Amino acid sequence: MVYAAFSRLARLRVTVAYGAILLCVNTTLLALGPAWQDRVIRHASTNLHNLSHGHVGTLFASAFVVDASPVALWLPGLACLLGLAELLWRSGRLMVALAVGHVGATLLVAVGLTAGVSWGWLPGTVTRAADVGMSYGAAAVLGALTPAIPLRWRPLWVGWWLAVSATVVAVGGDFTTVGHVVALVLGMVIATRFGVAAPWTSTRAVLLVVASTFGYLVVANTEPFTMVAMPCGLAGALLAALLVRLLAMTRLKAPAGPVGSRLPVMHG
Repeated sequence: MVYAAFSRLARLRVTVAYGAILLCVNTTLLALGPAWQDRVIRHASTNLHNLSHGHVGTLFASAFVVDASPVALWLPGLACLLGLAELLWRSGRLMVALAVGHVGATLLVAVGLTAGVSWGWLPGTVTRAADVGMSYGAAAVLGALTPAIPLRWRPLWVGWWLAVSATVVAVGGDFTTVGHVVALVLGMVIATRFGVAAPWTSTRAVLLVVASTFGYLVVANTEPFTMVAMPCGLAGALLAALLVRLLAMTRLKAPAGPVGSRLPVMHG
């Protein structure tokens, strides 16, 4: 029985290890008090000030420092998301999705912020804004689930998340919100190279429900967004399903071959 439990945990080694580190780091910061929290967040933040001064280590350290609400409120949802991805894609691919989402989205957002500040579109204070946490990586892992979704449901899935992403950006999210959307799309793209996912089970379906709920709260991360993005997401899912259905009908109605190949041959 003990061996079976360790065997199951071994299949989730990345999820367990990352969750344990997050729990230890953020519980310690909470115990140290606000002054230490602010200091660590300031030094670990992947903002323009730190990156421009060569503090590339923040690209790694920032993934383990979370300035959100108490860890007990978000860690279970994150564990379900990462655990599902690890069961479907295995540990190595989960690590790729996490790394590409966290680092890739951070650097792309940094490029956008640099342009915005240089051209006067954004205030200079944004260069020192706090930017830490696991949310970019989580959004990328959420996107990486896309190729594993059964084919009949995939248009609904893609339509929902693209519509939700477009809505939160259009409503006026900050650079962190844009980073979540960038990470989500990066996860969708890189997962197309992951191959065939493991089969679905009832347990994994339940994990998908919890992971999707958590992912929605990450992407639409403030109350106005959650209220507006939901109907837009439903509309996007229905529109995507309709487009796929129309495309399938068009293909069925298309002629099987060139018109000339179906005409009788006339001999003189």
